[in-house]
Amino acid sequence: MTRRIARKVLSLHLPAAGPAKPLFGLLYRAHVAARQAMIWGLRFCWYEPLFRSQCERVGANFQMERLPYVTGGGRIVIGDRVRLSGKSSIGFSNRIAARPQLVIGDDTFIGHDCHFNLAESIRIGSGCLLASGVSIRDLDGHPLDAAERRAGRATPRQIVRPVVIEDDVWIGAGAIILKGVTVGARAVVGAGAVVSRDVPSDCVVAGNPARVVKGLPIAETIAPAVIREVPMAGAA
Repeated sequence: MTRRIARKVLSLHLPAAGPAKPLFGLLYRAHVAARQAMIWGLRFCWYEPLFRSQCERVGANFQMERLPYVTGGGRIVIGDRVRLSGKSSIGFSNRIAARPQLVIGDDTFIGHDCHFNLAESIRIGSGCLLASGVSIRDLDGHPLDAAERRAGRATPRQIVRPVVIEDDVWIGAGAIILKGVTVGARAVVGAGAVVSRDVPSDCVVAGNPARVVKGLPIAETIAPAVIREVPMAGAA
């Protein structure tokens, strides 16, 4: 009896039909508008200024939603019209290079919960699309030798290799791009793929380890991919 009464109580709800429906519809729109206003206020007055303080350059018409989680110290260069969706993380390892660099080209979209771990360099070209949960790293994170890991030593410098994502690349949700990889222009990386070797331009790769599964027609209207060189701080 007690359980039946409890179930009935828990199943009670305010009526949202009939004459009450327009009222609750109006309240719903007011709720969404208030939430969006709060999100905009936090982004404009708090998240964006905090993140810009960690960047060397942020281009025009930059958009972001939540504050990325940045650890360590490095060089962040963001092109024009870049959009950061949701919340991502950027982890700089300063045990190998003093100023690792993350460069994101113009018109690139970074999805929610993307992770960038770097000890030297990750460069993402223009017009790229990174879906949610993409992970890109230019180092293993720990030495392969167990004794060195136990001793707390950093990844050896000689096995840290930069990652380059060329222009107009689409990387599917949950894909992992490992050290030393270059993903060619206009390539598509399938969701969940683990990319451990270079990807040719104009192809689709998928699987673990990622392999070419099909070629793509070359778009004649798109110029060959060029990741713009951004001079290091203090360079001529």
